[in-house]
Order: sequence, then C-alpha cells, then structure tokens
Amino acid sequence: MEYDDDKDAVVNPFKWNLEPFSTNKLIITFFPDVIDDLQKSGELELERLFGGENPVYVYRFKKQPDVLITLGYVGCPACAGNLEVFAACGATKVMFCGGGGVLDKSIKVGELLVVEGAIRDEGFSYKYIEPSRYIYTDKKITQKITDYLEQHKISYLTGITWTTDAMFRETKALVEERKAEGAKIVEMEQAGCIAISQFRNFDYGAIIYGGDDVSQDEWDTRSWDKRKGIRYNLVMLCRELVKEI
Repeated sequence: MEYDDDKDAVVNPFKWNLEPFSTNKLIITFFPDVIDDLQKSGELELERLFGGENPVYVYRFKKQPDVLITLGYVGCPACAGNLEVFAACGATKVMFCGGGGVLDKSIKVGELLVVEGAIRDEGFSYKYIEPSRYIYTDKKITQKITDYLEQHKISYLTGITWTTDAMFRETKALVEERKAEGAKIVEMEQAGCIAISQFRNFDYGAIIYGGDDVSQDEWDTRSWDKRKGIRYNLVMLCRELVKEI
C-alpha cells in the first residue's frame, strides 16, 4: 500500500525522447490469432518494434493508418507498463479488448462487458494512484462507448472487473466475495491500465468478453479462446470505438 506522489521516477519513458507514433489511436488486444490473420491477409504493416528480451510489435492498419494495434502482455506490470511507454510515444486514445473469466455463469461466452472500473487486487496500480479498493474508468469515455454500442444495436453489459495477479488463486470463497462486491469478470490488467491512463491523463476504454467460467466448483473453459469470430469482430469494433473516444 506504499505510495509516493512524486510524478517523476529514475526510469521514466517520458524522458527517453522516443519517436512519436504516426497516430495517437491504439488498440491493445489479447487475441494473437486475430493479429496473425490480419498480417496474413496483408492488412497490417509494422509501425514500431520495441526490441529487447521481450520484443513488442506495434502495427498500423493499412486502410485505416490512423489506428494502431498491438498484442497485450499478461499482467499489469507487462501490459500497463508497456502502455506507459506507448503513452510516451503519443498514444492518447486507447481501447483495450480481451477475454476474462466470468464470475456468474449467466454471462454467456462472447457477451461484452464495458469496463467501468476494477477491484484493485494487485500491486501495480498502487504505485500510480493513491490506495483505494476500486479504480474507475472515465465516465465520459464509458458513455461514448455505450452510446456507440446502442446506436449500432450491439448488446453489452457494464460493470467492474476483479484484477488479480494470481490467476491460480481464484478460490471459491474469493470468487463469491468479489461477485458480492459487484465484479462480473476476473482478469489481470484493468486496474493497472486504468491507473496509467489517470496518471498520464489520456483517454482509455476497455471491453472484455465473457470467456471461461470460474463461478462453479470446477473450472469450465467453455472453449473461450476458440471463438475466432467473436474475437475478430471485437477487434474491428474497437477499431471504430478508438475513434469515438
């Protein structure tokens, strides 16, 4: 829970004089299959490679070069840490799309959750935003997302997620507790990404689709990661939404 309100740090990507991206709009997706398919069909070209032991590739859409896309890394330190570097490169409009474990079996596979906030059951966000139980997305951004979905007659849920570092410690008791607090989906990145957006003051929205089911005594994968159509359509949806926010 230790927090330092000094806005500077010894290692600070905003001091690195990074070359700006060609656009400020970015999609972070957790669907490598969609990126692979887009590459194979010639719809993407490389915008930037951040080298190193864990290289990060950022692409732009050839037909819509004002939108970038990158594959998110698992967990707040990796995903939200990279997001801070992207912000240092000029990303100010960011849409996140991924899948998460449902805490209520009535949430169907593929059902969309517009993220309104997260339970901060991780460590990363506490280094950016003062300690609190919850962190929330910008209501104006959330409203723009839901307005677009309603205008295009796309069904959705709204609510908070449970962000945890420990994917193998989602015990039955904790699932019930987080569900009672209002969380609808468990995932590993939202608290951190929302914290970065607040700390660096840029627009951020997220949609997570209902994936595996962790609400029962036994884990049910529901083949959530094989839903190629849902995943592709969600990326295409975010490509439009990132222009709206």
